[in-house]
Order: sequence, then structure tokens, then C-alpha cells
Amino acid sequence: MKVIGITGGVGSGKTKILTFLKENYKCEIIVSDELAKDLCKSGRACFKPLVNLLGRDVLSLNGEIENGKMASKIFADKNLLEKVNAIIHPAVRVFIEDRIETLRKENTLDYLFIEAALLIECGYKEIVDEMWYIYTNIDVRRKRLKESRGYSDAKIDSILKSQLSEEEYRKNSDFEIDNSGLCEDSFEQIRERLGENS
Repeated sequence: MKVIGITGGVGSGKTKILTFLKENYKCEIIVSDELAKDLCKSGRACFKPLVNLLGRDVLSLNGEIENGKMASKIFADKNLLEKVNAIIHPAVRVFIEDRIETLRKENTLDYLFIEAALLIECGYKEIVDEMWYIYTNIDVRRKRLKESRGYSDAKIDSILKSQLSEEEYRKNSDFEIDNSGLCEDSFEQIRERLGENS
């Protein structure tokens, strides 16, 4: 089983790529943002440490951490963001490393794809076999973010500033998919890289 990291800036269209991979290859996909949310639920690895850090007033009536309440606490105290990340990021990594080990033992899949915007920054290069960069030109990304998420130019600018440059993504990746045009063009690039549907 090959472990492939998939990264790229906001609005690069990673979700469409992941859907194609899921439908056409014998694989499992881990989306780090979804995994992080899952690990913050009651009984999971991040729940108690986060409640201890942020206080019980971040809990909703059903006893789960409420994202809005957590976000407003972090917004009010910038130091909290680092502390929250120091709880969530390592827990995500431990889960992923354990999952890789389990899937390799089971030996039933051809690929495990791990998607995260911060794969490179969080040092995932050392645990994946290949890193893929989903490149999309900036005008297309802006258009997508305005249409799909209703983001303003100012919001897009601030997000772009906080992400790696194209050069950094390229330098740290083994394969680049140009996702600026038609979906089918992107899928063809993947087929060439992986061979026809496994």
C-alpha cells in the first residue's frame, strides 16, 4: 500500500480530486480537518485536554465542544490558538501513523491518501511515500472561493498570506496536478501517475 499526501492552497479543488480517487481506486482517504473534528468529540483523544484548557463553558447542551464557542475563546486570546494546535496536531498525527500501520498489516488497499493544507508544515513528508501538490492558478482559486464560500477579496488575501508559496509547495512535492482547467484534465494526470483504475 502506498501512502500519498495531498496538499495545496485554499480553493485549489482538493475535494474533487479526492472524490475521483475514492471512486476509482482501491483506497482509503483521510481528510485531516474532518479527523481533527472527530478527535475533539466526547471520549476521543482531544476532548479532555481541550476542555481542561478552555473550560467547560465551551460545551454545548449535549456535552460536546461547540466550535463557535471554542473559536470565540481563541479569537479573544491568540496564545490559545498555539495551545489548541499543540493538542490537536499531534493527536491527528498519532491517529494517522496508527492507521497506516493497521492498513499495512491488513494489506487490502492499494493506496492511503492523506489530505491536509498543512502536510508540509507539519512534517508529514517523513511518513508519506509521495507528496502531491494540487496547483490551481490564483484567479481560478479566487473565483471558486467567492462562488462556493462567499469569501471577500480581503478574506482571500489574508488566507493566501498565511499559506505556503507555490515555490514552497513545489519544492516539497513529488508530483504536481494542474487543477486550473477541466476536471477531466486533472483526472487524466492522475491516471497517468497511478496507471489506469486499480
